[in-house]
Amino acid sequence: MNVVEKAKLAKKASGLLAALAPQQRAKALLCMAQELELGQSHIFRANNEDLDAAGKSGITGAMRKRLALSEAKINGMVRALRQIAQLPDNLGEIIEKINRPNGLAIKKVRVPFGVIGIIYESRPNVTADAAGLCIKSGNAIILRGGTEALRSNTAIVSKLRTGLERAGISPECIQFLDNPDRSEVHTMMNLRDQIDLLIPRGGPGLIQATIQNATIPVIETGVGNCHTYVDATAGLAMAHSITVNAKVSNPAVCNTMETLLVHEKIAPEFLPGVARALISHGVELRGCPRSRKLVESIRPAAEEDWSTEYLGLFLAIKVVSGFEEAIEHISKYGTAHSEAIITEDPEAACKFTQSVDAATVYVNASTRFTDGGEFGFGAEMGISTQKLHARGPMGINELTTYKYVVEGTGQTR
Repeated sequence: MNVVEKAKLAKKASGLLAALAPQQRAKALLCMAQELELGQSHIFRANNEDLDAAGKSGITGAMRKRLALSEAKINGMVRALRQIAQLPDNLGEIIEKINRPNGLAIKKVRVPFGVIGIIYESRPNVTADAAGLCIKSGNAIILRGGTEALRSNTAIVSKLRTGLERAGISPECIQFLDNPDRSEVHTMMNLRDQIDLLIPRGGPGLIQATIQNATIPVIETGVGNCHTYVDATAGLAMAHSITVNAKVSNPAVCNTMETLLVHEKIAPEFLPGVARALISHGVELRGCPRSRKLVESIRPAAEEDWSTEYLGLFLAIKVVSGFEEAIEHISKYGTAHSEAIITEDPEAACKFTQSVDAATVYVNASTRFTDGGEFGFGAEMGISTQKLHARGPMGINELTTYKYVVEGTGQTR
């Protein structure tokens, strides 16, 4: 089937899914989780085929790391589905109630979008996370993963659809585009009658192509050029721990720190030690002239280093004169994803959270926490860096809209 046919099936199934009782959708998620657990060997075989093909095509580094599945990753997918199943069901929630003087009772009620399309790259675990969140929030989903993960995604979707069938729910609620032809994606971007919301999740090229070509409403998930600013009052031990974690715990993801900003007063004491620790983890440091005077092993930073999302073991370092210069740098080069300050000064912390325009702002914590699972959402559809209608990690609440239900007793106007 082509994308148009699959979208029509998804649209029809979405109405049935939204009408189900909360316990039916929760049961479906548990069945989906069990099928993934039972089907691990099949998924691993498919993933190994993808990895072999990726090696032959020259895919290396961060993309290969994202593509590779492990027992831990599959267990994480299973765990996420089970966590999503346990979340309070949000459909039908009365967000607001207004009682008018004329006797009308106006309720603002949470409802699904209908059909959500997601276009994503490399990560097969997104397939399960996205499908789980959509089923929980009453939405059908159309998945279009990267061609490099075609076999892996096909295997995962097969298990998820089997789980839906076991739960007595139409498997057509989950559609997967297995045709690698890019014309299918372009068609998908313009199916306004069948798809209600489109979410691109990947690199800048994919996101910009979706924004520029789609006629469906799009939520922009952003590139993560994330900063950590170590203020003059920062505790050295805390700053050291957060800096190392934010860079090396998983450098291939969007919530990784890419630039370290250090107040000039603390830099001589702080930078040499943290530089040694980062280098011991294989990080290549690129810095401003002031940072290079303090640490000889730091290479000169070029202008593009300040705006680069490395997604690897590279880090830009800049010594700043103070708070204002740090904010100015973040404003110029940040991508409105995640920004952090390490400080013992409550006033500086408050000013930072007010001044920095980002989806998530941290005080004395690693940017690596910008994640739907870490926020208690079970998983995420992506991390929105725009301001309408969702911002930050997107869970089930962000996959819903609302309608007004007005109850009267015969009122006319």
